Amino acid sequence: MSTPFLSSEEYDERAHALYNEGRYDEALALLREGLVRYPTAAPLHVGVGYARMAREEYAWARRSFVEALRLDAEQEDALAGMGELLLKFGREEEAFAHFEQLLALGFEDDAELMLQVGRALFREGYAEAALPYFERAATHDPDSAEAVASVGYAQHRLGRDTEATAAMRRALALDAGFAEARVYLANLLYDAGRLDEALAEFEATGPADHWDEFGILRLLELKRSLQQVPEGDPALAPWEARLAELTADPDPVDALLLEVEQTVLEREEAAEQEAEADEDTEHRAVAEAVGDAPLRQLEALGELLGGLATREEAAPPRADAADGTHRVEFPDGTVLEGTWEQIVQRLRDVRDAGRPLDAYMAAEARRWYGATGALIDTHAPEAFLRGGAHAGVLRIVR
Repeated sequence: MSTPFLSSEEYDERAHALYNEGRYDEALALLREGLVRYPTAAPLHVGVGYARMAREEYAWARRSFVEALRLDAEQEDALAGMGELLLKFGREEEAFAHFEQLLALGFEDDAELMLQVGRALFREGYAEAALPYFERAATHDPDSAEAVASVGYAQHRLGRDTEATAAMRRALALDAGFAEARVYLANLLYDAGRLDEALAEFEATGPADHWDEFGILRLLELKRSLQQVPEGDPALAPWEARLAELTADPDPVDALLLEVEQTVLEREEAAEQEAEADEDTEHRAVAEAVGDAPLRQLEALGELLGGLATREEAAPPRADAADGTHRVEFPDGTVLEGTWEQIVQRLRDVRDAGRPLDAYMAAEARRWYGATGALIDTHAPEAFLRGGAHAGVLRIVR
């Protein structure tokens, strides 16, 4: 529906609302309409960049952030978005420079922006670099339970569980209904052997607060061992019903749609890479013809962001994956090869030997959810690993 009387700010606000609701296609359509009328509005280009990034259309997102920064080199959301993209392309030094530029420009007191940067770093495995940004967010917005909890997530990833536990308690003091922080705290207490406290925290949650089976299994275990609640007790029924929901076999139609979606994503990625190559060729031809300095600058930025192709060319030769084997890399340097199931089994043996594979995947999914906010499918090893890659906690090489 046409909205001819909107200002560029109104286009931006409406698109932002759609984005927050997860309606990325609608947000993108509205932003495109706005750019027809206001082609030099940097915030609209930024909005397109984030919508594209949410759809994992990274090459196209890059175009929008580059254009936004061409129009306004100090546009804070464009700097943050470009930094996040550079992390995805493996260009950490350039990404860190973009984030540091935000600090140099005086945005350290923008708690929401600091939280965004921290999450971007954390998702890509840079917990140590993320922690100061989370701490800035918590310092400048001390009433934000989310910021305080994020400090705790990073501390936990860095092995500082005592501090992480204290951070979760502070977050819950700010917002007693913050279920994610309470579940995380309960698991921290369980891991520390403080089982009575863990059970109290688990009991303060409801079945709907749990998005994997791990916490529910622990709650049921503790109620039976500490409170001697017998099997079949009606008090356990809601928890057992939620557990059944989370462990149910996937719907065949959903599985088919997931497979189709993966195929489409792979085709889109190939198309985006081809479009990126065409764009760079076009920019070089125009720059040579008319000597346009801004176009040459755009070309330089495009080459800077070509990290994926460069890294692949520089990587050592890899065996053909036609035999069904895969290779997965983790931020701590762990590299595992084999079938999807073998990779998860080996990862389990390295990090949590003795736990059943389903329980291990549920435990990792819980940890990853607390760290990144991404829900990880645990119904099969392949879905689990692909979900981890989407959340940014691992990289599937092949």
